[in-house]
Amino acid sequence: MIGALLLACVSGIVADTQAQDIERERRLEAEIVDMIFDGEPLHLQGSDGHRFLAIHSEATLEPVRGAVIVMHGRGFHPDWEEVASPLRTHLPTVGWETLSLQMPVLAKDAKYYDYVPILPAAFPRILAGIAFLRDRGIDNIVLAAHSCSVHMAMAFTRHHGDDLFDAFIGIGMGATDYRQPMREPFPLESMRVPVLDLFGSEEFPGVLRAAPERLAAIRTAGNPLSAQRVISGAGHFFKDREDALVDAVSEWLESLPP
Repeated sequence: MIGALLLACVSGIVADTQAQDIERERRLEAEIVDMIFDGEPLHLQGSDGHRFLAIHSEATLEPVRGAVIVMHGRGFHPDWEEVASPLRTHLPTVGWETLSLQMPVLAKDAKYYDYVPILPAAFPRILAGIAFLRDRGIDNIVLAAHSCSVHMAMAFTRHHGDDLFDAFIGIGMGATDYRQPMREPFPLESMRVPVLDLFGSEEFPGVLRAAPERLAAIRTAGNPLSAQRVISGAGHFFKDREDALVDAVSEWLESLPP
């Protein structure tokens, strides 16, 4: 039933899925899969027929609070050492399963505007991740996206609404490239689920510049559990500030109802 529902949700999506660099995605998988020691690598299949890598980690602390779907930044992979791996390996220790997804990638030098046409290619992957966790009996699912994957998750929300997940964490929200402003605003003001807008004080200028606008939209949505948090000294990739990143995410997740 869940699988059929989620497959039906993606009917009618028109995406330039052929533009994805599937060969690069396969090379990334080949480079990392034998080096994954924390978590179980597996393959999920989206409604578009594409099988993609995911890394599942069960919670090591009970009671299990729910699950977090982790979405890496632009052009990387689900065990990326900056942001993705720290979150997917730490959150199980505080009671959250994690499912880290391989997101669509393009050539290494691709920019934000190159990714815009393939944002909907992420939809079947997010839906497959949700279906996997629902089939495991998980009722509380949080989406956690970084950088380019925030654009993918927000496009997903714009298309599907926020009924299929229970909270959203956006890390480095609104990152683009020089002279490439966002094509569409994030649907933050219409989101009913709790939202965490998390970024570093040394973020990309565009992320910092748009922070007041994002906060105003979150406040308009009116969920009292939503928040905006700034990690002092952190840049876009949270290099050397991974502990502060996972602590901030863990503390916010702790504020959510069970």
